[in-house]
Amino acid sequence: MIKRKIDRYLEEYYASTKKALLITGARQTGKTYSIRHFGKSHFESMVEINFVEMSDAAPVIAAAKNSRDLLLRISSLTTQPLVKGKTLIFFDEVQECPEIVTAIKFLVEEGNYRYIMSGSLLGVELKDLRSEPVGYMDVKEMFPLDMEEFFTAVGLSQMVMDELRDVWEKKRPVDEFVHAKLMELFRLYLIVGGMPAAVQKYLDSNNLQEVLAEQQAILRLYKRDIAKYDKKNKLYLEEIFDLIPSELNAKNKRFILKNLNENAKFSHFENNFIWLKEAGVALPVYNVEEPAVPLKLSRSRNLFKLFQNDVGLLASQYADGIQLRLLTDAKSINFGSVYENAIAQELSAHGFDLYYFNSKRQGELDFVIEKSGAVLPIEVKSGKDYHRHNALSNVMSNQAYQIPEAVVFSNKNFSQSEKVMYLPVYMAMFIEKQPAMDITYKVDLSGL
Repeated sequence: MIKRKIDRYLEEYYASTKKALLITGARQTGKTYSIRHFGKSHFESMVEINFVEMSDAAPVIAAAKNSRDLLLRISSLTTQPLVKGKTLIFFDEVQECPEIVTAIKFLVEEGNYRYIMSGSLLGVELKDLRSEPVGYMDVKEMFPLDMEEFFTAVGLSQMVMDELRDVWEKKRPVDEFVHAKLMELFRLYLIVGGMPAAVQKYLDSNNLQEVLAEQQAILRLYKRDIAKYDKKNKLYLEEIFDLIPSELNAKNKRFILKNLNENAKFSHFENNFIWLKEAGVALPVYNVEEPAVPLKLSRSRNLFKLFQNDVGLLASQYADGIQLRLLTDAKSINFGSVYENAIAQELSAHGFDLYYFNSKRQGELDFVIEKSGAVLPIEVKSGKDYHRHNALSNVMSNQAYQIPEAVVFSNKNFSQSEKVMYLPVYMAMFIEKQPAMDITYKVDLSGL
């Protein structure tokens, strides 16, 4: 069984609150598997209602008059017993039955059972519902396996992982033997990616051709979803999706609308890009006019790069043979787009909003994110010349920005030059958001 970070999250969540939880995310990221594993190992009874497989369930649920009636209808849809205080009720594919998300407030208030839901971000149906039962439901998004999850899945020991975290915190080089092995694992991650089915296929067979077949099956599934959930725009959606690899391979990696249509205007296609983002199958990285907090205020909505949600899926879309060349670290090919996709995927999984900076005068930074209240510029280098970064030097020397540090990810070991840290690319797994601080403030009105 592949260990996921969501496993611990679910344990802590259901031990600390009585609210329901909605787990969202792209298709094939492991939502259903993780929920089933948690339910079966932590509850005496688990009831599962899948609104895709049980096509008659949605109208039955939607017609319920109150919580008592709803529970009666749920019991009629399952052979599993509903044991008060010991049953987890799992509603899967809730985008097919929006009424259950609305009704969850009344089920939580009734209080006899625990609830968890899962839905794929396919279009706007689920997005519009996620904020409805305020105070009764939280939302957690799932992603493909990140680097740490993948390294653990393929056998990296906890002892090595703990040592790596210590290296990260103390900002010192990794042992050279360990570094070489981790770079080998990273290159494997670029090929296999983080889709659980592809990872499991690799663990079972070590056969990259079988992994590739699994990835192509996932891509076909995504295209069927596009056709199913947005019939009006499916041709443009599929074409945009298919253009991602070639656009990332272009010199500036920015998505060029003219490659889609010679007379294309962003306003005509904006909803298509939003759909792909909300469906979780693409990761947009928006341009900002200035690398200054808050980055969102200077975001340009029509200038962006578009990455795949999973680096393994991206690699599978390139020409035959890239897998072998990635494994052997071939020098005859530019892996820049694949490296950048891995970093975009990692940062997104860690909760960061993704931006890049481009200026005719100063140059282009691959990524800029907000971390600990400051801007963190990030450059990603797949080749040998990783100390050459004119744009980063320009931005770091600009006193108007007051940026405290920057990161360059490359194949090389740790080093530091003034405010720029050069890190092995796999160290991206340790760039995480800081926990929210408790802010308590009381107004003193005694003098009034």
